[in-house]
Amino acid sequence: MKVLIITYYWPPAGGSGVQRWLKFVKYLQEFDIEPIVYTADNVNYPKEDASLIKEIPNNIKILKQPIWDPTSLVSKNKKGSQNKGVSNSTKNGILSFIRGNFFVPDPKIFWVKPSYRFLHNFLKSNKVDVIISTGPPHSMHLIAKKLHKKNNIKWIADFRDPWTDLYYNKEFKQLSTVIRRNRKLEKSVLKEADCVLTVSNSLKEGFSKIASRVEVITNGFDDEVITKNIVRPDKKFTISYIGLLPKQSNPKLFFKVLEELSSHNEDFKNDLHINLVGDISDEVKAEIKGNNLRNNVSFIGYVSHIEAIEYQKKAQVLLLLIPNVKKSEGILTGKLFEYLTAKRPILAIGPENGDLSTVLKETNAGVVCGFDNKEKLTSEILTLYNKYKEGNLYVKSTNIKKYHRKELTKKLASIIKSLHS
Repeated sequence: MKVLIITYYWPPAGGSGVQRWLKFVKYLQEFDIEPIVYTADNVNYPKEDASLIKEIPNNIKILKQPIWDPTSLVSKNKKGSQNKGVSNSTKNGILSFIRGNFFVPDPKIFWVKPSYRFLHNFLKSNKVDVIISTGPPHSMHLIAKKLHKKNNIKWIADFRDPWTDLYYNKEFKQLSTVIRRNRKLEKSVLKEADCVLTVSNSLKEGFSKIASRVEVITNGFDDEVITKNIVRPDKKFTISYIGLLPKQSNPKLFFKVLEELSSHNEDFKNDLHINLVGDISDEVKAEIKGNNLRNNVSFIGYVSHIEAIEYQKKAQVLLLLIPNVKKSEGILTGKLFEYLTAKRPILAIGPENGDLSTVLKETNAGVVCGFDNKEKLTSEILTLYNKYKEGNLYVKSTNIKKYHRKELTKKLASIIKSLHS
């Protein structure tokens, strides 16, 4: 079987958006499915990680076409810059309004027509069995939808994140007509796709109200996180966060609790160190300063995937943050599954009854504290700190094998083949 995968994010793109389909492509051939990847040719990705290029199988076909993105006109950075500040991408009110109201569903909409024409011509002489689109950006689904209708090819629409319920949409101050337009487009994709793929059971529940078939394949971890090298935890009581940290995930209560514990316990204050590895929003930095924690924090900045894994393994505690927004129960960040393999305790702040809580309980890897549950958060931090002082801070995570990328690809292959059974 052959599948055509339409994705905007592809190496050398860095960050979490590229990982899911790069890993699927890496393993699909082991399940007798040949992937053909269609992606953009001249992209100035906000973050780049050239090391990911070596994970692309040498024998697969990659189709590329130039893309025009209007947001590049207002970018102040040169191509290849790693300092765009994605975490602050919605900070400019006027530009955010333009982004959210003039380009529906997103600025990649201008790539839909030329991509359709190119791929329609390609399909005339190249047979594929299934088309797969992955978003965001959700314009990728519009390319696939048109190809699906014109060529009568089965279609899987993969939602790594929601569309109209995406947590940062409100920053765009979208007009009611634009909101309705987005909902109409989203509904058309959900209804017309032969299968909708998503990353959590809560998202599945929402999509199933419209789509006839919804399957869940979470994100996962791959072999590069499983090293035989013994990595010793930091000597300090390090709490490390790795990844994009936007203002919607700003853990104000977390910093407040740390400030209070530090003011009452000099040893805690001296032992505490927070590593923020990645793109951190200005609101988070201001919160740290306001709680007198600046001397306890290192802003590491964006690092390669391999370097990020090293920071995970060295941390005494891994901090996981869910955006404090509506319908946050279904958010499962990709970083979670790599955290599981680090064998370090996970301290998460998010909905206590969401999909994240379920995963942490079944893997025995950590705990979730509610956004406003100060008592529980304080207690959990003190418990972790006391174990650290005793030299007894570790976890024995279980049931994580099913989140390996190869196991997840096996499930994907089964779904793909079922469309022609």
